[in-house]
Amino acid sequence: MANKASHEPITCVDFWCNEFGMRARIALREKRVPFEFVEEDLRVRQRSDLVRRMNPVHRSIPILIHGGRPVCGSINIVEYVDDVWGQEEEEAGHATRLLLPADPLERARARFWADFVDQKVYDAQTRFFTSRGEKKMAAMAELLGHLRRLEAVLGDKAFFGGDEFGFLDVALVPFSAMFYGYEQHGGVDMEAECPALVRWVKRCGERESVREVLPSGLDMYQIHKDFYQIE
Repeated sequence: MANKASHEPITCVDFWCNEFGMRARIALREKRVPFEFVEEDLRVRQRSDLVRRMNPVHRSIPILIHGGRPVCGSINIVEYVDDVWGQEEEEAGHATRLLLPADPLERARARFWADFVDQKVYDAQTRFFTSRGEKKMAAMAELLGHLRRLEAVLGDKAFFGGDEFGFLDVALVPFSAMFYGYEQHGGVDMEAECPALVRWVKRCGERESVREVLPSGLDMYQIHKDFYQIE
């Protein structure tokens, strides 16, 4: 049965094209948790009073506000959502699944690769969009190398955790919205470079939780062209 805290009001503070914040919104939708979405426009340099109050340390988004109490950090939020709304009986008569694997070793591996996405994929992606010339091409090669490594982790499974959409899928799939940008700006063919990963993206996109959160690749590329001042 659901605990009392799980029924307290929930707000997600985020920007629509924030890859990290998409994780929080996908996790909430996977658990069928109703929430209010409050948009924090990252194109505005000054953070809102709400963000400064709820995340005074980093002043960043996403922020999950649950019963007036903030939870910060995208991966931290996904784990929190899994803890609070994990395996609860819903009114429809079935239980929600845990996003993290049940096995401790598999949980540790999922967390390791989620951190790999944050530390390696995001860093290479940023350098690819912001650098010029040989440095840009080197960053693109590095980025593809990281994605191929994740493709090897995926293997021939439907999702990273096996047959069920789970934690690492939530952590990585928002970055797939940038694949179009890789192709347009880097001249790469993602289907040729990472075919298994592209097929995985299509499977993820069949889920309502993902489909309702991920922007189109064109929209993502257009706004990031402004962010990174890409000509």
